Amino acid sequence: MPRPIDFDRLAFHRLVFARRRHGWWTPLAVGALGLVIYILALLLLALVGVAAALSNPDAARALEAVLADGGALDVTSPLSLVVGLGTVALMLPAYLLASLVVNGRRLGFASAVYGRLRWRWMLVCGGLAIATAVVVTLVTALLPADASAATLEAPAGATLWLSLLAVVLLVPVQATAEEYVFRGYLMQAIGRWLRHPLFAILLPVPLFVIGHLYDPVGQAAVGLFAVAAGWLTWRTGGLEAAIALHVVNNLLAFLLGLLGLSDPAATDVGWVSFASSVLLLAVYAGAVELVLRRRPIVRTYALPRAPLPPTVAMPTPTATVPLPGEPTPDLTRP
Repeated sequence: MPRPIDFDRLAFHRLVFARRRHGWWTPLAVGALGLVIYILALLLLALVGVAAALSNPDAARALEAVLADGGALDVTSPLSLVVGLGTVALMLPAYLLASLVVNGRRLGFASAVYGRLRWRWMLVCGGLAIATAVVVTLVTALLPADASAATLEAPAGATLWLSLLAVVLLVPVQATAEEYVFRGYLMQAIGRWLRHPLFAILLPVPLFVIGHLYDPVGQAAVGLFAVAAGWLTWRTGGLEAAIALHVVNNLLAFLLGLLGLSDPAATDVGWVSFASSVLLLAVYAGAVELVLRRRPIVRTYALPRAPLPPTVAMPTPTATVPLPGEPTPDLTRP
């Protein structure tokens, strides 16, 4: 028998209880099934790559060069971008399919308390993220250059346009996939077992940091990003604000790489870059909070109450007709 729910409104990290199946075991089952689906998708992608390499010697050499770099993203190589970003993007369908199979219908609660992504709110957050990124980039340009900051030789010609196409098409999906896994799945998995939102916000942070290979300064920046994204997800009741921030942040990094102004794959992060990241997070979170105060949005989901059992009407005394020869009852006496 399922455990009774002793509360009426669910924050984002507790939305598993709004799904058809929400037993204690469901987060573990979603993670296991999602991992299996993801591995199968990677194997299918690898088979496609091998088939392409066998049929085209140029493709074989290009794929060998990408694999020789250990999967590091290279904005001067369109194939490197497709492989690196595409393998991360595959996490999105793997998670959503696993959640649908295990938790059942109402998959939209994996996105927000509204039961689906709030696209208008997403556009608002996207505008805030773009404005914040532009301001922070201009402010950072006034600071002294980081001596340790890595740069690239900007690609040109067809390579530039192919790399730009790969970035524009795949970075939004890659960033969205990371948000669904680290702020969607992990926050709701922890929220299934632990009610306080701080657990759901903070416990996934180490896993997000481990997935980004930077120096200690870069890891600190990634950790702060994870905390800010988790807080925004809980505060707004959905993934839209975190997705908008992640997409704009990654697009900015890759576009600067295509211009030869930075190297998004560099593992050494300078203090100027760290300061700009902190400033970006602080200004964006403040802007979102300001909009929320001026125009509040739905942040929790109201669980439907179970219908009350029908009441049984008590019989009312009625007069009876006596049989012939019987005395008439006196209804005035007790």
